Amino acid sequence: MAKPKDVPIFVEQGAADIGIAGLDVLRERGADVYEPLLLPFGHCRLAVAGPAERIHRPLRLDVYPRVATTFPRLTEDYFRKRGISAELIVLNGSVELGPLVNLADLIVDLVETGSTLRENGLVELRTILESQAVLIVNRASYRLRARRIDALIKTMRDVVDSA
Repeated sequence: MAKPKDVPIFVEQGAADIGIAGLDVLRERGADVYEPLLLPFGHCRLAVAGPAERIHRPLRLDVYPRVATTFPRLTEDYFRKRGISAELIVLNGSVELGPLVNLADLIVDLVETGSTLRENGLVELRTILESQAVLIVNRASYRLRARRIDALIKTMRDVVDSA
């Protein structure tokens, strides 16, 4: 019953043996957990988006874009690997408003259908990460309860494969 962003913390720290989290949350957190099974729901992508007029303009290396996001670790990593020094503006929601109020040039946010982007005059420019739900297991719990956890994983895998 934890908030989605907290599930990897509960599992990693041993407060829970098993949990389900989004791949985006796991990568942002850098959680040290065992990820035995991708689940067939929660599909979305972490994407760079901006005003529609940006779609045909490449990201320039000599410009320092202001980027609004709730995923600072993944966002910084994405731009740094491309040699772009971005100024990050970390928000806890309504990221798509950043360009509308001149707070940011771009956003990095989760996109499922793209309707929120379109409603705010934004377009997807690049995909950073494809995400979906994943079963996660505490590493120590797995070693201590391997037989029981493996049985659960097998049952879940069978259900997923039969769907």
